[in-house]
Amino acid sequence: MNTLVDCDQEYTEQVLSPALRELYDGDLRFPTHPIDRPYVVGNFVSTLDGVVSYKMEGRSGGSTISGSDDADRFVMGLLRASVDAVMVGSGTVRDAGPKHLWIPEFIYPEAKDLYAHYRTTVLRKPAHPLVVIISGSGRLDLDREIFRTPEVCVVIITTPSGQDRLVKAGATGLAAVKVRTLEAPDGSVDPEAMLHLLFSDFGVRALLHEGGPTLFGQFLRRTLVDELFMTLAPQIAGRLPQTTRPGLAEAMEFLPDTAPWFQLLSVKQRADHLYLRYRATSKQ
Repeated sequence: MNTLVDCDQEYTEQVLSPALRELYDGDLRFPTHPIDRPYVVGNFVSTLDGVVSYKMEGRSGGSTISGSDDADRFVMGLLRASVDAVMVGSGTVRDAGPKHLWIPEFIYPEAKDLYAHYRTTVLRKPAHPLVVIISGSGRLDLDREIFRTPEVCVVIITTPSGQDRLVKAGATGLAAVKVRTLEAPDGSVDPEAMLHLLFSDFGVRALLHEGGPTLFGQFLRRTLVDELFMTLAPQIAGRLPQTTRPGLAEAMEFLPDTAPWFQLLSVKQRADHLYLRYRATSKQ
């Protein structure tokens, strides 16, 4: 990748290994100042017209948008290697392949050893990030690989009714799966309560949010997103009134006085793709 703009000059000490810095074309680190919740980093890929998923059977994942771009997969793996936990909603789980694991080397196996050294030796984190799956209903296919891989710990955050369904389906008998329940009086689990649970019960200080757009929109609405990594793919998806092709934040809208604003930290380029990094700011 080539760096076109890099406005993030606040750190001088390098964290990434020389090999990872070469692949990323720069260093990567996140603030470590104490806050009472995890530092939340979003990661998405979008078309030029703002579509993040085609919402078509077998074609709903981000790879359809990115064209399975190598650099996009590398950045996703690097972000997974950098955090304590990766969060996805149940829709994202359904859209992914049944063997998908939300760990660094699954998405970019070419850098498996580089990720592992960076994660365990430099950051001194466990071998894999905690995988956090949000499902209010508890309707999850527990035969998927993510629930059957003992070395990858999974936390399912659900509602009381969702917990009942998961218990009946056998979730509590899976060695690496934990089920945690939060009240949801309005039908959806509160994002702030999710973060408090992960912070206090699992020691999560840095969280990667991989969607989907409805869940991510809920975090945006509560101003709980600190950074956003966005790969801009050189295609246009279009929309029709009768189709659903979601953007970054779904099932809500913001007013001009309350819309989230972000500061551009870096722009990287590889061929026709752009890789953008933003940090949340209070205003324009």
